[in-house]
Amino acid sequence: MSRLPVITGFGGFSPAGRSSAHHGYRRLVIDALPAALADATWQSLASLMNLPDSRSPGARQQIRAHTLVRRIESAHFDSERIPWQRRMHWSAAGAEGLHIRVGTSQLPDPLPPGWQLLSTQGRESEIRIDGATEVLVPTERRSEVNAAGQLPSGFEPASLYPARSHPRGLQMTVCGASDALLSLGIDWERVLERVRPDRISVYAGSGMGQLDGHGNGGMVASRLQGKRVSSKQCPFGFAEMPADFINAYVLGSLGNTGTSMGACASFLYNLRMGVSDIQSGRARIAIVGNAEAPITPEIIEGYAAMGALATDEGLRALDGLGADALPDHRRSCRPFAANCGFTIAESAQFVVLMDDALALELGASVYGAVADVFVNADGYKKSIASPGVGNYLTMARAAALARAIVGEEGLRQRSFVQAHGTGTPQNRVSESHILDETARVFGIRDWPVCALKAYLGHSIGAAAGDQLVMSLGVWADGVLPGILTADHSADDVHSAHLDILRRHSTRDPRELDVALINAKGFGGNNASATVLAPHVTQRMLAARHGRAQLDAWAKRNEAVRAVASEYDARACAGATAPVYRFDHGVLHGEDLQWDAHTLRVPGYAQAIDLDLRSPYEDMPADGDRQ
Repeated sequence: MSRLPVITGFGGFSPAGRSSAHHGYRRLVIDALPAALADATWQSLASLMNLPDSRSPGARQQIRAHTLVRRIESAHFDSERIPWQRRMHWSAAGAEGLHIRVGTSQLPDPLPPGWQLLSTQGRESEIRIDGATEVLVPTERRSEVNAAGQLPSGFEPASLYPARSHPRGLQMTVCGASDALLSLGIDWERVLERVRPDRISVYAGSGMGQLDGHGNGGMVASRLQGKRVSSKQCPFGFAEMPADFINAYVLGSLGNTGTSMGACASFLYNLRMGVSDIQSGRARIAIVGNAEAPITPEIIEGYAAMGALATDEGLRALDGLGADALPDHRRSCRPFAANCGFTIAESAQFVVLMDDALALELGASVYGAVADVFVNADGYKKSIASPGVGNYLTMARAAALARAIVGEEGLRQRSFVQAHGTGTPQNRVSESHILDETARVFGIRDWPVCALKAYLGHSIGAAAGDQLVMSLGVWADGVLPGILTADHSADDVHSAHLDILRRHSTRDPRELDVALINAKGFGGNNASATVLAPHVTQRMLAARHGRAQLDAWAKRNEAVRAVASEYDARACAGATAPVYRFDHGVLHGEDLQWDAHTLRVPGYAQAIDLDLRSPYEDMPADGDRQ
């Protein structure tokens, strides 16, 4: 009997703001919400952006203009003046060679061919260069790509805790994982009273690693920039470092850990590991997430070289603008419409999963459940970046599982899709065909399709995390976000059985039983998740544990929800800080108490059981050795 992975907490930060308490989701649909809900989200964003007021028209216009996808702001880099090096060849104009003076400490050792040291006077040396020499001259260029999904202006994760040269992705990890943890409404110490140290899982990472100047980006570029490589850049650059930071500085966890990388599907790869651990009993609680901070000139240059990003030139062509006109950067991502590329974004998203019994025991809030995550490769390819057939398999399996759980009618009438929806010409054709064929085969008509990258951009490894936490908001408020950046579907989009939403669509949340989260990654990394609504999850809990247990859970949950609401109120007032426990409770071997049967760790009420049974009891290895 599989344990059910229940979503009991979630949090993070994206271009829509803070994810917990559904504020990130509500930024997307804020004009379709009741005033009280909208006001709370305006206040949440104002506190993040360090604005003194959230109610005035000016403040709200400021928030609108400086959240979601927009022109790249100077806090990241000046896209009009990106530093680069112009390669040049110099040679003397006369027979006497080229004479230059340089700082003695700056002289290369050994001197390049054709260089001759003529004299040294104090800190300065004179050099003669015979023949031609190659030099790199610092200059500047303008970026072809000027739109990105950025965290709200004024929100700087590094200012909230002692960041100590942490790459931005790790700063976002600390803040995002803390938001998820505090959204639980349950003290972590209470969890440790009921869970063994080896029954906690943390799966988090980055699809690309930490590539800014504090991570791998600085490590590979420093010498070419005339700088030193620091001792932190190499370790901070590892892709699994978000999990490491959560273990070391947020939770102090000793359990299962790591990351699974699958390009743009990486979040779902990690979610799959957490779900599998819960289902099998390897873990009772799992923290799953991804953090991506790819808004750097180098990463943008890489994707632009592939022709993958929406450029200013491409946006002008779509809208019929002249060469000197400023394109609408807020509409740079147009999923399933006439489009010209995706829009890069930053985000960190985390969810907390518990097995069904632990969730009931602790009175944890139930935001839904992850029934399973399906992963398939594409098989043989020509271009490694081109789509294949793997995503047909993952969507078919995810839909089939939804049918098995909520029934034929539930899948056909009460499900919706969170599409990958990148905004590229290739994606609009390939993914729309996958979704349309899935709907046709399973008898679904007018299948609602959302594509949140229209608001948030594409946060690479964290993208499916954006899709998941926004789906939880749909079940809270009943508004399916429409794709507002375009009012039509392109002629080559397959939509005979789809309802690709171009406007917000308000539904009864209890009439939406299941969401299918889809992700397609470069290289053939495909993943689709079947996520169950909270009302469906509660029905399943009652069926397994009985109505009396569920009633007792509901009573315990009242206090949990109150604590979570208090956290939300403090966060909206700007009165919270991330959980960051540097040099806190560090354990050594002599702190452990253990024998051949049990191992006790300080801080945990339950011991690790060492009386293990062989999982291969039908294959004894201690019998006849002849």
